[in-house]
Amino acid sequence: MIKLFRFLKPFKIPIYFVLVLVLLQSMAELYLPTLMADIVDKGVVTGDTNYIWKIGGLMLLVAAGGMICSIVASFYSAKAGAGFGKLLRSKIFSHVGNFSLHEFDKLGTASLITRTTNDITQVQQVLIMMLRMMVMAPMMCIGGIIMALSKDTKLTLVLAVSLPVLVITIVVIARKGMPLFKAMQVKLDNLNRVLRENLTGIRVIRSFNRVTHEKKRFDEANWDLTQTAIKVNKLMAAMMPIMMIVLNLTTVAIVWFGGIRISNGHMEVGDMMAFIQYAMQIMFSFVMLSMMFVMIPRASVSAVRINEVFETNADIQDPAAPVPAKMQKGQVEFSNVTFSYPGAEMPAISDISFKMNPGEVTAIIGGTGSGKSTLINLIPRFYDVDSGKVLVDGIDVREITQESLRQKVGFVPQQAVLFTGTISENIRYGKEDATDEEVDHAAEIAQATEFISEMPDGFHSVIAQGGTNVSGGQKQRLSIARALIRKPEIYIFDDSFSALDFKTDAKLRAALKAETAFATMLIVAQRVSTIMDADQIIVLENGEIAGIGKHKELMETSKVYREIVMSQLSEEEIA
Repeated sequence: MIKLFRFLKPFKIPIYFVLVLVLLQSMAELYLPTLMADIVDKGVVTGDTNYIWKIGGLMLLVAAGGMICSIVASFYSAKAGAGFGKLLRSKIFSHVGNFSLHEFDKLGTASLITRTTNDITQVQQVLIMMLRMMVMAPMMCIGGIIMALSKDTKLTLVLAVSLPVLVITIVVIARKGMPLFKAMQVKLDNLNRVLRENLTGIRVIRSFNRVTHEKKRFDEANWDLTQTAIKVNKLMAAMMPIMMIVLNLTTVAIVWFGGIRISNGHMEVGDMMAFIQYAMQIMFSFVMLSMMFVMIPRASVSAVRINEVFETNADIQDPAAPVPAKMQKGQVEFSNVTFSYPGAEMPAISDISFKMNPGEVTAIIGGTGSGKSTLINLIPRFYDVDSGKVLVDGIDVREITQESLRQKVGFVPQQAVLFTGTISENIRYGKEDATDEEVDHAAEIAQATEFISEMPDGFHSVIAQGGTNVSGGQKQRLSIARALIRKPEIYIFDDSFSALDFKTDAKLRAALKAETAFATMLIVAQRVSTIMDADQIIVLENGEIAGIGKHKELMETSKVYREIVMSQLSEEEIA
């Protein structure tokens, strides 16, 4: 957790205020028992009413001062804690934004969400308590011991017996609690994962009548977390009764031995009352520490998980001395490229070599698992190749900054992703400063104008989370419009026409041909009809090129391509 405290630098002034105010509050509380002892010994015993009023008034002033310090300290500690949490969330979000897909696969989306929300909240709460209790408790403990010694040295032997019992209790419970807190966070990750899958996959779950099964999965994950939470709470619940037993026995012992010392004339009644108050302050300082130890183990686990995110560096880094990307070309070349996913036994693609030129349409076709999507993910450098090179305008993509590389690319993913906001905002996601005319033009080319105009608010119609209020084909067309509006040098369509009917598909491809005449276009498709007119068709099988050329050439030279065509088209269409 100490590693995370480096993010507290912007909040130095509020923290200094808290420390000073807590010090003043502690001094006020330590001074009050002494004033009370003076009232008893010098005012009540002697019957001096004026002295009682005088010291009583001073006690009220000291108590009011301590209360004001406590209120202001609470305000500043909350301000520092909330600011720390905000900064930490922002830093994690920025750091995670630089991850490659490999890091997302490794840590898991559900876990990253938990770490950014629940884990940071745990650390934030502990920080607020630490600024108050972790500072106040030692002050009260040390100050209380000093003041107790000043009242009666021999009576402090009672504390020498009770304090070690408290310390041992706290240490034992904290050591047993740490593994359980760690297990709780992992199980919370699992619960979040099940819940997230249930919510995002609700259509599939209902269509296959698996609601009961998913409820059972959630109940199992929930029960697993609950059982661990019960164990932790039982363990931590044992702390307070033990504390109170020791506290009460200590009070009884002080009164017992203090009474003996008063009867022997070695101690005054007021001093014994003050001693009891100081003993209570010392004991309660350990109670405060015990409360901290209830939260610190869980926060420590959370801090480790947060640090794990910060210590996870993206596999894909910008070069130290990047080569300036060339402007307005867009030539792409694969030179003997081989790539394997982490932990995979076999390469996803092997020894891939081909070239795509501006003004040409290159299509990739192949069976499921042939490596089509893997191949196109290497162009915007979502992954790095194991061997070989991916060149853009003759420059290895690893020698260009990711920002300048991706600025050249208009990417339409296989699964169309829309964001909460208006249709116009979703299209402008490709170019933030696009004019209304550019938005209209991109939508028209993508064949989206018709259905947009039928919506209640047109381009200002709101897209629901995940695009649930538009169809699959409408999602794809909006995704295509988003790519078109940035006018990139390289267009990548990853099976982006699959949800379109043949008529819309044909109209869209005709419009795209004129719009992207000077750009490099790469289309991944399952339909042969979509790619028959491509300048170059690459046939993939088991991660290797099984054929490359135009439609007619491949019909004669590639058995794999011929089988794909014959499975989709009639003899008349082939002819």
